[in-house]
Amino acid sequence: MDLRLTGKKALVMSSSRGLGMGIAENLAAEGVDVLLTGRSEGRLQENVERINKKGQGKAFYVCIDLVNPGSVKQIVEAVEGHLGGADILVNNTGGPPPGRMVDIDIEALPKQLDAMVTRVVQITDKIIPHMRAQKWGRIITIGSSGLIQPIPNLALSNLIRASLVGWSKSLSNDLASEGITVNMLLPGRIDTERVGELDTAAAARTQSSLEAVREASMATIPAARYGTVEEFSSVATFLVSEPASYITGSQIRCDGGLIRSV
Repeated sequence: MDLRLTGKKALVMSSSRGLGMGIAENLAAEGVDVLLTGRSEGRLQENVERINKKGQGKAFYVCIDLVNPGSVKQIVEAVEGHLGGADILVNNTGGPPPGRMVDIDIEALPKQLDAMVTRVVQITDKIIPHMRAQKWGRIITIGSSGLIQPIPNLALSNLIRASLVGWSKSLSNDLASEGITVNMLLPGRIDTERVGELDTAAAARTQSSLEAVREASMATIPAARYGTVEEFSSVATFLVSEPASYITGSQIRCDGGLIRSV
């Protein structure tokens, strides 16, 4: 299938590792120029060099921390400087520390909300005018299976990410007639460093081995395994393609059947 993405420009947030990195690589393989963001300059440099060596879409990066209010200005300037505007926006953020709702540090909530919600909304607002001007655009926000089925011991993530659901749906309604689609993509247990860190924390908390934690987790997934970054990023790449132009306002699951609702 020709995704008709060659020559498009994409901003992929939090792409120094994991899902964001995988999406950036997949888009570049389709001929998209990509701007990566993250806090680790070393990782970003390595990713950009690896993508550019393949000779397809060009890659650039900007090192930022979304907790910092000035990160919005930095990203917008980098988008204009490297891409001349973004046709595709992949909203992706890191996750908060694990824990039960009764144990979370309420004082840390505003900081997490800023990084995971406020910056997403602010950055999207700055990117949309370019999309509206050309009557074409794709916005994907990476969520979590916890938006539909709250994940035990990830209370803060369940709370914060849920606030983006109504925003994404409302935005999709506002922009659909202008050729701009807005969707959420929900990962289940994808084999990333982040999931590895959560599994390690669960092993320490339950005094179990990491292998036992992973086996117990896989037993809850009908596919009986963790997903790969490539599988997840392939779904994201399709959602921002031309053939996916009639998909908007949706929450798409990539979870191996983990979420129990229909």
